[in-house]
Amino acid sequence: MREKGQSEEEIAAAFFVSVAVVRQRLRLASVSPKILDAYAEDEISLDQLMAFTVNGDHARQEYVFERLTQAHTREPYMIRRMLTEGAVRASDKRAQFIGLDAYEEAGGTVLNDLFQGDDGGWWQDVALIGRLVAEKLEREADTIRAEGWKWLDLAPDFPYGHTYGLRQLRGATVPLTAEEEAARDALKTEFDQLEQAYGEADELPEEIDARLAEIETALSGFEERPLRFDADEIARAGAFVSIDGSGCLRVERGYVRPEDEVQVDRESDAESENGADDAADATAAADADQGDADPHAMAEPGEEDGIKPLPDRLMTELTAHRTLALRHALGERPAVAFLAALHALALKAFYPYGLDTCLDLDLKSTSFGAQTPGLNDCAAAEAIHMCHEHWSKVLPKEPGEVWDALADWDGQRQAELFAHCIALSVNAVFEPYNRRPRALTHADRLAQAVDLDMASAGWRPTIGTYLGRVTKARILQAVAEAKGQQAADRLAQLKKAEMAEQAEMLLADSGWLPDPLRTPGSTIPGAMDGQALSYAAEEAAKDDVDAAEQNDRAATHNEAGHGHHAFAAE
Repeated sequence: MREKGQSEEEIAAAFFVSVAVVRQRLRLASVSPKILDAYAEDEISLDQLMAFTVNGDHARQEYVFERLTQAHTREPYMIRRMLTEGAVRASDKRAQFIGLDAYEEAGGTVLNDLFQGDDGGWWQDVALIGRLVAEKLEREADTIRAEGWKWLDLAPDFPYGHTYGLRQLRGATVPLTAEEEAARDALKTEFDQLEQAYGEADELPEEIDARLAEIETALSGFEERPLRFDADEIARAGAFVSIDGSGCLRVERGYVRPEDEVQVDRESDAESENGADDAADATAAADADQGDADPHAMAEPGEEDGIKPLPDRLMTELTAHRTLALRHALGERPAVAFLAALHALALKAFYPYGLDTCLDLDLKSTSFGAQTPGLNDCAAAEAIHMCHEHWSKVLPKEPGEVWDALADWDGQRQAELFAHCIALSVNAVFEPYNRRPRALTHADRLAQAVDLDMASAGWRPTIGTYLGRVTKARILQAVAEAKGQQAADRLAQLKKAEMAEQAEMLLADSGWLPDPLRTPGSTIPGAMDGQALSYAAEEAAKDDVDAAEQNDRAATHNEAGHGHHAFAAE
């Protein structure tokens, strides 16, 4: 009927079924004849056949079918994964950014699964996606560039900590107009009325729930006002333009690079140096005139000279006495000491060039050398960024005003800012070139103190994050710990790629964590008995030793001039 020109709707009406059913049957009939023959001979199940419909390329279907004939397992999810390998999910932030219409207008193709939810399917043309993303970012950047920024840095994603070492401008919030204030007040009134009317309801009507969501979104827009910067500051600063985790444009304005700060400060530095040189020459001349006089004797300035600045040496001696007295007094006033420390840390965290403290405290916020994909969009990174932005708006614009502002805060508010500043200094990153066993041990103590649970924080053992990057014995150890030794034994004969895929499914919601992510004293969800764990650990250790020996042999082989590269053993 389809070949005769009848539409899917006409076929559905003829058989009294839905259009979706017709599309599913037509998709099944479009699978490669070789695979349909295998289905007719009961070599594959209906679920497996449905999985092959994800990709309409017969050559690709037959290639995957050949691989499956040699595989230990032929689960439908594996067929779908192999057929969509290399494609981009429609839920990916790049796809969300450019939109389906733009992608299809440019000639892109989408793979859809008609037999189960696919979250919008898989976009096939990765190169096209990259080009469309770059073009849209450039178009968006034209508007931002027109604001007068000295530089713009464009990328779909930036590594976490990309703004470290840069000074962020403190712009002024653009005030609401009278019309905007009236609109905001009207929305607040409507929101309160709806909440009051439906506060007792067990379930909100769909239209009321949607309206409340619209009002909340509109009100958040009034709260998140754009910032206004001075034209001179804009001329020295720049902005980062990227895509956030939800596929929306992310613009981080007002960052000044160190080299741009040098141009501004050189003249004042030169003047200071010249002034210091002149003072040094004057002091040297005065010392020469005094000859061998007692250095501690009080100078007798001539009456015609008037009152001169105190000599530098005397200033040093006097301030040394004052420093010791300040140390002693501050040590007896814990509340003032806490305020002084908070003041120094806040200057370091929010005012990179603020020197308005006499405390020799430093705050180092280490960036990450080895970047993990998506680290900048993880829940923890988003939360830290939002918290930092909140405090940036709360603190004064000028560093000289910070002390008075902090002194006016209550203890709770001071403690919250103190915790944020201290948290920025945490560095529990393992670095092979910088062994810090005691620091990592302290990180374990700190994790215990805050009850850290990396599973609750959002980390999952996937092929990309762990399973595809460790040995087979490590994979089996993980499955044995979370699901039992029998589950691990069922995977033992698989090839590594298939084993990793199966393990990812088994561990998806198990809460299992690798050793570096575990908090000491915490239990592994579903952990097995000690015998199973010791067996898995022994196998993992044995496999790691074998891998190390192979690497050593490969390195020796390379040194002898017989090879080009050493590869880690699986």
